[in-house]
Amino acid sequence: MATEPMYRLIADDLRAKIESGVLGQGRQLPTEIELMEQYSASRNTVRDAIKLLTTRSLVETRPGQGTFVVEKINPFVTALTGDPATGLGGGEEAVYIAQVTAGGRVPQISEPRVEIQQASAVVAGILRIEEGAQLVSRHQQRFIDGTPWSLQTTFYPMELVRQGATRLLEARDIRGGSVVYLAEALGIKQVGYRDSIAVRAPNPEEISFFRLPADGRVQVFEIYRVGFDEDGGRIRLTITVYPADRNRFRINVGQIPIMRENPVPTEVGESRRDSGTDLKMSG
Repeated sequence: MATEPMYRLIADDLRAKIESGVLGQGRQLPTEIELMEQYSASRNTVRDAIKLLTTRSLVETRPGQGTFVVEKINPFVTALTGDPATGLGGGEEAVYIAQVTAGGRVPQISEPRVEIQQASAVVAGILRIEEGAQLVSRHQQRFIDGTPWSLQTTFYPMELVRQGATRLLEARDIRGGSVVYLAEALGIKQVGYRDSIAVRAPNPEEISFFRLPADGRVQVFEIYRVGFDEDGGRIRLTITVYPADRNRFRINVGQIPIMRENPVPTEVGESRRDSGTDLKMSG
C-alpha cells in the first residue's frame, strides 16, 4: 500500500487544524523552522505543504510577514444604479451606509483626507479642465464589519471653491453629501452620472490596506463615476477601488421590486433570485 508523501501529511494536518478552528481565520502559521521541528521534516517538504494549502486557498503568504490562514469574506452587493430622476446613487456616502445597514451589516467610513492637487492628464481629460489645473481631492477608506472594503477619492474642480463651495476644503464629512451641498451652496445640481469600470492588479498601498495576497491573484475593480450638472458640465470625478474577493455589483433596469436584502450567490456561478443583475467579481 502506497504511503502518502510527507508534505501531504503535513498539509492534511494543518488543514484539519484550520477547519477545526485551532488555526483561526487570519491567524499566522508557525514559521518554516517551527514547522520543520514540529513535523521533523526538511525545509522543501514544509514549503511543498504550504504550497499545497495555498493552491487550495486555505493559506496565503505575505512577503516579509509570514503565512496566514485565509479569512473567509462574506461578499457585499452594491447597487451601482440609483434614482434616474435625481442622478444620485450607489457611490454616495449616505446611500452606501443605507445599503450596508439594510443588509444587516455595519458600515464605517474614515474621516476624509483633503488635498489640493494638480490635475493629472487622465483626471483633467475626464473633468474637461486643463492638465495641471488645481483641484480638490477628498479621500476616504470604507469598511464593512470592520473589514476594509473600498477606497474612494473624489476630485472637484477648484472653480467650485472659488464660487463659494469652501466646505469642500474641510477635512470633515459634509452633512448630506457633497452633491447636496453643491446644490444648496451654488445651485449646481447633479442630474446624472456615468460609470466606467476597469480591472487591474492592486498597487502596494491597496495590497496593504485590503490585506490582499501579493501575488496578484485577487484583482481590484476601479469605478470612475463622473457627475453631470443640468448644463452637461462635469462637476466631480469619483474613483472607487473595490477588491474582487469581497464585492459584487448590481445594475437595476426598469420597474423592479424594492430589494430588502443583500443577497449573494450561494455557489460560484449561481445567484439567488432577486430584482436586479449581479455582476460577480472574482479574482
